[in-house]
Amino acid sequence: MAGITCFFVGHREAGENLQEPLAQAVEQHIAMYGVTNFVVGQYGGFDRLAAWAVKKSKRQHPGMGIRLTLLLPYHPAERPIDTPPGFDGTFYPPMMETVPRRVAIVRANQYMVDNSDFLIAYAWHPGSNARNLLNYAKKREERRLIHIENLADEVKNPT
Repeated sequence: MAGITCFFVGHREAGENLQEPLAQAVEQHIAMYGVTNFVVGQYGGFDRLAAWAVKKSKRQHPGMGIRLTLLLPYHPAERPIDTPPGFDGTFYPPMMETVPRRVAIVRANQYMVDNSDFLIAYAWHPGSNARNLLNYAKKREERRLIHIENLADEVKNPT
């Protein structure tokens, strides 16, 4: 993916109280950091809200080249999926064909953390996959390889 990329990861039970913080975070990443590529999964409330926030920004900034991409953890030939409305395409990470299905989502998310400039997260459950991925990303942030914003630090009632 060309350009500056931001990935999203969070808990599936994220509530509507995250709409505005997410919309503000997306706007900040566009205006302050020059992010043009946003990548999101499709497995829960946080992913749905993140996609909504990027679609909103795309409508507000037509012509800026903002792209919203759907991350596919399973091979598209195995689980065909049409590009959802408002998305610009799908992405299946390389070398995922050998990954066992039970860890495909975790590995696809890890690939995106390894290949993104920014991460907008909503992770607060200890021991959850989202929290584990956030902890992994923090190690990359210590080496200045990614910048993280965890909305769970800002939103007082996380659900």
